Amino acid sequence: MRTVRRLVSMAVALQGLASELPGQAPAQPQFEPRLQSAITLAQSGRADSARALVRTLIASLTPQDPLLPQALYVQGGMLAPDANVAATSLQRVVVEYGTSPWADDALLRLSQLYEAQNDPASAVQSVERLRRDYPDSPLLARAEFVGARAAFDLRDEARGCDFLSDARRGTGDDVEFRNQVAFYSARCAGTTPVAAPVATPARGGRFAVQVLAGKSAPQIDEMLTRLKGLGYTAHVVRDSTGYLKVRVGPYASRDAAQRAQTQLKARLGGQPFVVEEP
Repeated sequence: MRTVRRLVSMAVALQGLASELPGQAPAQPQFEPRLQSAITLAQSGRADSARALVRTLIASLTPQDPLLPQALYVQGGMLAPDANVAATSLQRVVVEYGTSPWADDALLRLSQLYEAQNDPASAVQSVERLRRDYPDSPLLARAEFVGARAAFDLRDEARGCDFLSDARRGTGDDVEFRNQVAFYSARCAGTTPVAAPVATPARGGRFAVQVLAGKSAPQIDEMLTRLKGLGYTAHVVRDSTGYLKVRVGPYASRDAAQRAQTQLKARLGGQPFVVEEP
């Protein structure tokens, strides 16, 4: 039964929004015409042409182009030929374009993908991040349902039931989804839920502490997750050479940033340093 579920989850995760299934998350806003053309090509059986069209479009866009996160989302969440390509594109949306309207959906897709790949720990991690970073997302209940199944696979009954408790409040008028949540909730009688960790945000300031620079989206995402798990507010800055820089802050003064630098070095190691941001 679990194997069948994972095979179905993999198909859904790679297919994305190409065809809506009962219980899936609500569709995102209308896609840009060129991306919609690629989706239509894929739906007509011309997936290779669709992927080529999106690859060409992505290559023509600058990192600052607001269309890029949407194109990466389509590439990873709807047209990817395999799980690795899907994960890489979706991680870029989350890490590099976390403020875009596609980031929460990318995290949902990642959680589905990790669950289908028999990696429940990464699925739970993606759901926890969606909880922390996008608490008002309309996709949160769907993600929490995925997180509950993944937590149960990890034999973490308390966390799974905590996810289900929150998912139940977001089922709305979707009877099928509500029934799915209720089915899994039957195993939660007498279980004490656990609370998700919440990071304490820093406020104001022009100083930050840089803890990592690199071009690997998974490496950047792992560091962001570690920092948020430790209670730090972190963000990513991309420079003109394509490097992604993970920074903690902002802080109101250099002294405050230097104190954070000392703490970060003790907790993470490495060579964190203070930077002044515009």
